[in-house]
Amino acid sequence: MTLRSVLVVALASMLAACASTPPPSQDSVEPAYDPLALVAQIRAAAGPEDAKDELAIRPLRDPMVDGLRSDAAKAEREGRYADEAKTLDQVLAEVGDDPAVLQDRAEAALLNRDLDGAERFARQAHDVGAKVGPLCRRHWETVRVVRLERGDAATAGDAQKQRDACKVTAPPRY
Repeated sequence: MTLRSVLVVALASMLAACASTPPPSQDSVEPAYDPLALVAQIRAAAGPEDAKDELAIRPLRDPMVDGLRSDAAKAEREGRYADEAKTLDQVLAEVGDDPAVLQDRAEAALLNRDLDGAERFARQAHDVGAKVGPLCRRHWETVRVVRLERGDAATAGDAQKQRDACKVTAPPRY
């Protein structure tokens, strides 16, 4: 064989190898972790703040920590998620077991890509909070999205059932 034939055979082999490798499937590509979208989804699961057809328990707020909660919200709006988490930790040191603050901390954990912390804070919030209403749905939606992010669709479905059970019709008002 001449050098030219060897080169032609080698080139043909390389081209055949390239052609036999299928392109990666679009289905096999993992979606990117988007913490902002997850937090928006959790907050949307709560429904409207002023819903009149649902039983919603809203605890009294401690005015001493309202300023810190405002600081945490500002840090989130500015994209300073570590500062938000730190501020919410300060609030929790003051109030300990406020379910709304614990839920805010769960969402801050998601923004900081801390799935374990997000689920832990959401479960703690549910344990100390009302078992009905918009805040309850946020707790369980947090658990659901964390489990989906981990690829655990079966227990995410259980969390969705819990979330749906949080909606209770308000008693009639006379």
